[in-house]
Amino acid sequence: MSDAVYENPLITRYASKEMARLLSTEHRIGLWRELWIVLAETQKELGLAISDKQISQLKEFRNTLNLQEAAAYERKLRHDVMAQVHAYGDQCPDARAIIHLGATSCYVTDNSDLMIFRDAFQMVRKRMLACLGAMAEFAKEHARLPCLAYTHLQPAQPTTVGKRMTLWMYDLVLDLAEIDHRLCSLMARSAKGTTGTQASFLQLFEGDHQKVRELERRIANKIGFPGAYAVTGQTYTRKVDAFLTDTLSGIATSIHKIATDLRILAHKKEIEEPFETNQIGSSAMAYKRNPMRSERMCSLARFVMSLQSSPVMTAATQWMERTLDDSANRRLVMPQAFLAIDACLILLENVSSGLVVYPKTIDRNLREELPFMATESLLMAAVAAGGDRQHLHEVIRVHSQAAALRVKQEGMPNDLLERLAADPAFAKISVADVMAPQQYTGRAEQQVHEFLSEVIEPILAQTNQAEKLSAEVHV
Repeated sequence: MSDAVYENPLITRYASKEMARLLSTEHRIGLWRELWIVLAETQKELGLAISDKQISQLKEFRNTLNLQEAAAYERKLRHDVMAQVHAYGDQCPDARAIIHLGATSCYVTDNSDLMIFRDAFQMVRKRMLACLGAMAEFAKEHARLPCLAYTHLQPAQPTTVGKRMTLWMYDLVLDLAEIDHRLCSLMARSAKGTTGTQASFLQLFEGDHQKVRELERRIANKIGFPGAYAVTGQTYTRKVDAFLTDTLSGIATSIHKIATDLRILAHKKEIEEPFETNQIGSSAMAYKRNPMRSERMCSLARFVMSLQSSPVMTAATQWMERTLDDSANRRLVMPQAFLAIDACLILLENVSSGLVVYPKTIDRNLREELPFMATESLLMAAVAAGGDRQHLHEVIRVHSQAAALRVKQEGMPNDLLERLAADPAFAKISVADVMAPQQYTGRAEQQVHEFLSEVIEPILAQTNQAEKLSAEVHV
């Protein structure tokens, strides 16, 4: 019988090795050992009878994980944390007696999760900065290029290609601010005890409340947090998980919108995502240039958005001080949300760095609709030349209706300009002079440059090129 098993495509196909490694079992268990060392060191600092030799032995085997032995213990004990305690104790016989002293399982599970989520968000943040950098270059290059804008997915007053890019970027800027808020407000669970009362630690320190509080404070600081959550039950409140997935879902929402717009623009042949020389768009239709990366972004982003509901329901159903029905759900939802967002941002950076623009097609599509949009300017120019506003309005209305019918029913080009130029009512003005597209884009170009200098440049100044993450796209 085959030993083949299901592989998670988020790891084998989409997300980065860095994110997968951060969420791995090996990294998690390594953090558990770090937390046990921190606990023992801090308890010794505060007066418990723990020797330097015991701590030295714990540190000696900090990174020498005996996972097979731990798995054997878990099959026997049916408890993942105690299995690791026993496996670590086998390696550190002198320290066996003080490993996990006074702690509950959530001391290692919750604190390590918070450390992982913090580091994962920092990784997501770096990827978002890389995306904004690529998008800023595109926006700057195409700040002036007029294009047809859409409201209700119907032709509307023109904008520029660069201005549209800033709309996508600003959603990500808001997401970035949300990440920063979550990172600033993230705390440690630290040493709270079995039901959050710290009773075991109070007993170890013979009723010294100040030492218990100091233990909690020092542990939180040593593992990189500004402090601990003020109160907990057995776990930190699962509302924190809900907040974190809300933020990831918000990023996914932004990416889905960007990728959807790109798919529409590809359909209109105005902008395409990068298409490699030997890339195949369809197994049957050799001419196809499908926007497959944008489609994948939508697919993965939709998955992240769908995960948002689980942490909310988990938080709502944590009876009293905690129930264990959070465990399996969190093992699935939290890592996969980070993996999928990581994959989305890799794709977004890749696509943003290689977008292909077709100015002539953009101009043609704009000019097909521009005559209708220019009618108000034509009206004002003709009135200024001495015409009657109400009469001119009626002339434009009649010619517009006729031109629209010609476009829709006969499939012919829009000839509204020719009709108006030939009408005596507009004889005193140059219709062609009113039709330059730049006249109708307002402050779009200026808004792009202002946005880049006032909003994006300060954000990108935070980027450390030495810490740039890999961003390989797997087909």
